[in-house]
Amino acid sequence: MTKHNIILQPSGRRGQIDEGISVRSAARELGVEIESICAENATCGKCMVLVEEGRFEKYNIDSKRENLSPVGSEERAYLERRPKLLKDKGWEIGQVRLSCQCKIMGDVLINVPEESRGNKQIVRKSASNRAIEVKPAIRKYLVTMSPPTLERPIADWERLAKGLETSMQLVHGVDAKMPRWYDMGIDYQCLRTLSKTLRDSRWNVTVSVWKDKEVIQVQAGYHEDSYGAAVDIGSTTVALYLCNLRTGELLAAESEMNPQIVYGEDVMSRIQYAIDQPDGLEKLHKAIISTLNKLLKQAARTAGVETGEILEMVLVGNSTMHHVLLNLHPKDLGLAPFVPAIHKSMDIKARELGININASGNIHILPTIASFVGADTSAMIIAEEPHKQDENWLLIDVGTNAELILGNRKRLVCTSTPTGPALEGAHVEYGMRAAPGAMERVQIDEATLEPKYKVIGVEGWNTDHAEFKGHVKGICGSAIIDAVAEIFRVGIVDSRGKFNKQLSTKRVRQGESGWEYVIAWAEETSIGRDIPITQQDVRQIQLAKAALFTAARTLLTRSGLDSPDKVILAGGFGSFIDKEKAMLIGLIPDCELKNVYAVGNAAGDGARIALLNVDKRDEVDTVTRKVERFELPTDPDFQNQFMLATSFPHMSEPFPHIAHLIPNRKADPMAKNFMK
Repeated sequence: MTKHNIILQPSGRRGQIDEGISVRSAARELGVEIESICAENATCGKCMVLVEEGRFEKYNIDSKRENLSPVGSEERAYLERRPKLLKDKGWEIGQVRLSCQCKIMGDVLINVPEESRGNKQIVRKSASNRAIEVKPAIRKYLVTMSPPTLERPIADWERLAKGLETSMQLVHGVDAKMPRWYDMGIDYQCLRTLSKTLRDSRWNVTVSVWKDKEVIQVQAGYHEDSYGAAVDIGSTTVALYLCNLRTGELLAAESEMNPQIVYGEDVMSRIQYAIDQPDGLEKLHKAIISTLNKLLKQAARTAGVETGEILEMVLVGNSTMHHVLLNLHPKDLGLAPFVPAIHKSMDIKARELGININASGNIHILPTIASFVGADTSAMIIAEEPHKQDENWLLIDVGTNAELILGNRKRLVCTSTPTGPALEGAHVEYGMRAAPGAMERVQIDEATLEPKYKVIGVEGWNTDHAEFKGHVKGICGSAIIDAVAEIFRVGIVDSRGKFNKQLSTKRVRQGESGWEYVIAWAEETSIGRDIPITQQDVRQIQLAKAALFTAARTLLTRSGLDSPDKVILAGGFGSFIDKEKAMLIGLIPDCELKNVYAVGNAAGDGARIALLNVDKRDEVDTVTRKVERFELPTDPDFQNQFMLATSFPHMSEPFPHIAHLIPNRKADPMAKNFMK
């Protein structure tokens, strides 16, 4: 039987599927549930998917519509009855398919929209509870004016500006350094409706002023509250926080998978896609803008406000996400000397980006620091404040592209490294992102070599249940780290990641692609197949963790340090890593375990702080310009350090704080080949 490659995004699942199998059946076989309530009769439309076209070098496939069976009469009839849906989504028949009807005839990359997903991705980027001094860029002032007369026919804007000057003096004091009325500005869109608003309100209005220099909203009568949104655009997930700018209260939080995953799981893949495809950048840009507008609408609905009442947003993301958001081509980020289009922070009108808040509203973009150290790292600095500490802190935002900051009030150094998507479940045989059915924790008994595991959506460990069947689909990032750490700790693999073939357990076996350890037997799963950790999976984790550790070691060496005083793990994924097991495999440098902790979505928190306190924007502008940047590709010792770091936990470093977990550890004779 002929087989073809199918890649399902945003789950990241992939595999070879027999020709003639429907996309929905193939997805189910790969552990991805697609909704359907019509018994696959092409009547409910719940299983709609999108076919992505083009050359995808990362997967070595050419995906095209012709690689699915032709659109059938029933499928076409269903779609043609919904022209508004297609128009609103910007889809066309052939691009959008009913997955229960189309059959695989060649290699395809399929995007499963959120509304079609049977099990929604769990996006772990909740806001933390932080004390934030509220000093927003948007202030409101009540202005009462006398109407114009023939004796005093002053223009509407000048009349408002003079009245505003008086109101600002009442709030800030006459001696405060405030602009005079003739130095004030008004946004053009706001000016267009000014005359009508003044007359409808009988010259009694509330004026919203950005940074006390530009009027961006005039409302009839008295209004207290203004609203703003902070957004962290990650490579994998997008998190939005809607806040009251007067009180600082968090009103709503929304999150979703980054739709750009369809075009590449990591930043280099997306850069390459933008280079290779004539409309690549346009697709990437439109995808993120569409998602931002969707999240804004959802958050506004939750908070009971209108999107037009949102007057400011602060957006952060890595350098590639930053460029794509701004519709700046990222190609030079991917080519030596890896130069971004801009480092400094920016303020842009919402209407220029097509973001659906108040048209006069401001979009503030925090500064980037280096080629792959972006505005999300600037936000992390705001949130954690390493520049105000005496100790040397190592901050790591763990993701498909890891950013690292090391230092204290005297000196900060930074770098970044691609870790690839393996830590988030991709490129692992049964890996998946965090969703119901994914293992999230793994432990192995060192005497029996029997595992136990926790599954998202199920209480307790599998061993707590008399019957634990049909729940497991795959293994997500936190459990992958657990599993690799555990098979190393109990001796199933050695320090170089090689399987011990002499163990008397049926769980260690020769699989289709080499040696493997079975965590869950087929009868325990919902996919009807054993779920192992394979030799190739171990290799993927070795490569990812070696890249991250080498980046950290480079910064420590350049700073004259053996180890950091604290290791702070940021990001949604970093928050769910078991710190002891992360150190056991050498993902992070050795440090006292009590000084290793997770801080959640520090980038999102930093964006929220910058939204609510305008002074923090100036502070981070100053700090980031002083951060020293190290580009790992230019380090002549990088390759040797990387090879040393591929071993568990490391070929040569002692790791005293987890030494008790591996009491029989021996020196690796290969280490001398990579040490100066």
